[in-house]
Amino acid sequence: MGIWNKECECMEREKLLKLQGERLCNTVRKIYSNVPYYRRKMVEKGVEPGDINSVDDLKKLPFTYKQDLRDTYPYGLFAVPMDQVVRIHASTGTTGKRTVVGYTAKDIDMWAELIARSLTSAGADKSSFVHVAYGYGLFTGGLGVHYGAEKIGATVIPVSGGNTKRQIEIMKDFGSTILTCTPSYALYLAETMIEMGIDPKRDLQLKSGVFGAEPWTQEMRKEIEERMGIMAIDIYGLSEIVGPGVAIECEHQDGMHIQEDHFIVEIIDPETEEPLPAGSEGELVFTCITKEALPLIRYRTRDICRVNDARCACGRTQTRMGKVTGRSDDMLIIRGVNVFPSQIESVLLELGLASPHYQLVVERVGTLDNLEVQVEMTTDMFSDQVRQIEKAEQRIRGSIESTLGLSCKVRLMEPKSIERSEGKAKRVIDKRQTTS
Repeated sequence: MGIWNKECECMEREKLLKLQGERLCNTVRKIYSNVPYYRRKMVEKGVEPGDINSVDDLKKLPFTYKQDLRDTYPYGLFAVPMDQVVRIHASTGTTGKRTVVGYTAKDIDMWAELIARSLTSAGADKSSFVHVAYGYGLFTGGLGVHYGAEKIGATVIPVSGGNTKRQIEIMKDFGSTILTCTPSYALYLAETMIEMGIDPKRDLQLKSGVFGAEPWTQEMRKEIEERMGIMAIDIYGLSEIVGPGVAIECEHQDGMHIQEDHFIVEIIDPETEEPLPAGSEGELVFTCITKEALPLIRYRTRDICRVNDARCACGRTQTRMGKVTGRSDDMLIIRGVNVFPSQIESVLLELGLASPHYQLVVERVGTLDNLEVQVEMTTDMFSDQVRQIEKAEQRIRGSIESTLGLSCKVRLMEPKSIERSEGKAKRVIDKRQTTS
């Protein structure tokens, strides 16, 4: 595995902090002058651009929330005239108005640089065939990876999402070496390969995969690596900050290196909004310090994880973030207990008694919340004796209840009965809003 830009990725911390401070000051001046919404927020907080002189002053600035993008829909937070915006991306808008993001030509070049770093971390070079199974269009995944792969000089295979059997045929015929998609879709691909009689270790040329856009566990990583015979690399990003490429693992798989010459990271307590020291679990907050079109300040991602600023064995000096364990806004609170889908996933994959396809169904009966964990059986389990299935169900329920400290019902489902996704997996069905 290589390093794409040693000057930036291996920069000494003192030099990096100085650079971040300079870029932060420039960005704050720009948004104060060009974004009325930000100027009002800063005035309300009693802060002016002259009050920001280094990274230490970041805490003086107001937070930005997803609702701010919705309140200023579609272009109210843009810091440049629209004739300088060369591309628009947007969220799906499933929980409200779409959040719209824009890019200048310089932003696109910067994003391609970040993806080039990311793919290089996963072993890509000019000889690679990068299979892009992220969706193209308003979603940032497909085009983001595409431009970064081209910057390296790799051969891009822009398949986009969907049509799983065709994806696999193309991987085999075109000689794909790097797979990029969501981790849940990678497992679905592996499952379909078996049905098609294709052995990925024997019949494909895949060497590594770059998987992101949804939380996934170490257990799922092992499952993907074992089934496909590849190294599974975690990538992190969100469209509001730039898209994929905000952070990426190296070959040591010991945390994702945050591209700190472009983003300042904080960890805060999601309830009090107070900053937490490195090593504490909390909510990720990002500040963009090089973006032109949409430079967000102290954006609350709602993603929960830890960060580590120790130097990595690969030589990179960037702060590393651990795997996202869940989202503060997606976290389920059931009878006073915080529950993340990733906790369930870890139990299922560790036990190895069922497939990694599951859903959490929450209902309110009277005043009591009930959790049902629906887990797909493997084909072998389904053909097994009823008594053996009951034993497996009991073991799964016992392990989940021990992990969560919460009683639940486990329902074993027939193989293929839980809907597959060619993008992000739907893990939670919360019926409390409709039954309350």
